[in-house]
Amino acid sequence: MARSILGVIVGYLAMVLIVFTTLTGSFLALGVDRVFLPGSYDVTALWLVVMTVFSIAAAIVGGWVCAVIAKKKGAVTGLIILVVVLGILSAIPALMDHARPTRTGNVPNLQAMANGMEPPWYSLLLPIIGAVGVWIGSRPLTGPKNLM
Repeated sequence: MARSILGVIVGYLAMVLIVFTTLTGSFLALGVDRVFLPGSYDVTALWLVVMTVFSIAAAIVGGWVCAVIAKKKGAVTGLIILVVVLGILSAIPALMDHARPTRTGNVPNLQAMANGMEPPWYSLLLPIIGAVGVWIGSRPLTGPKNLM
């Protein structure tokens, strides 16, 4: 049981670390004007592609890490549930109808990242992307022959 819990925690932390580092680096490399639409904090299609690629990669690594540590399919299922639940909870602000700030001129990177908004449909898609990625990452280790 302890290995399963550890697998879920470390798998999730691996996902968070990969997403944070890759998206921060991508944001700094692309710049505010390529990440956001003019005059707004709505993200561009390019940014959605970047987010999708790195989210899939992070989820695959997280699923693999979880499966390696836990060595049980149940832990991977737990990580998938965690990814879906936290993903839905983080999508709630994007689904709420609220005033969006206008982006004027050059804004500091931290302010831009804090105000960035992806489309509501994409916010709902991310938990699915994460769940599928975790499942894919765990497959070589949790197939029928590899389970204890």
